[in-house]
Amino acid sequence: MIRIGIIGDIGSGKTFVANNFGYPVFNADYEVSKLYQKDKKIFVKLKKKLPKYISNFPINKNEITNAILSNKNNLKQIIEIVHKEIRKKLILFLKKNRNKKIVILDIPLLIENKIFNKNDLLVFVDSKKKDINKKIKKRVNFNIKLINMFRKIQLKPFLKKKKSHYIIKNTFTKDPVKKQIKKILNEIK
Repeated sequence: MIRIGIIGDIGSGKTFVANNFGYPVFNADYEVSKLYQKDKKIFVKLKKKLPKYISNFPINKNEITNAILSNKNNLKQIIEIVHKEIRKKLILFLKKNRNKKIVILDIPLLIENKIFNKNDLLVFVDSKKKDINKKIKKRVNFNIKLINMFRKIQLKPFLKKKKSHYIIKNTFTKDPVKKQIKKILNEIK
């Protein structure tokens, strides 16, 4: 099985690119969202650690945001609890798809949390800063302070780019992205 890790800056279009590969995608952001909505154990753990902020199940994302913005140590505690569960979900995803030729890993902290294997192919999604900023501002829970905090715990985009095997220029239009994906897939098959 070939594991392709999609990396890049926040808002660069990693999920858009990942979904256009045509292979099973493990989307960590989606899995985290599901945990907040459906996993009572995660709620209990977070409520125990952050009782001032986490009050109701399903967990409201605004409560998570408020916890993070009020104290950066809260982010570390949330990551500690949530990432263990995400790793378990990743293992299940890989087992379920072990017979697939290729799987796509859309995990924002793939490198930072040492989730990738040395054999993984890393694809950097390269987007213009102005396009990224325009996209980010359209997000439902847009909060520039929060985005900047997340950027601080991530490797700088130029370092991710250096570590990558392939670079996809993302103009947020499907056809050019699909052409670049096709070229990558032709090279690795």
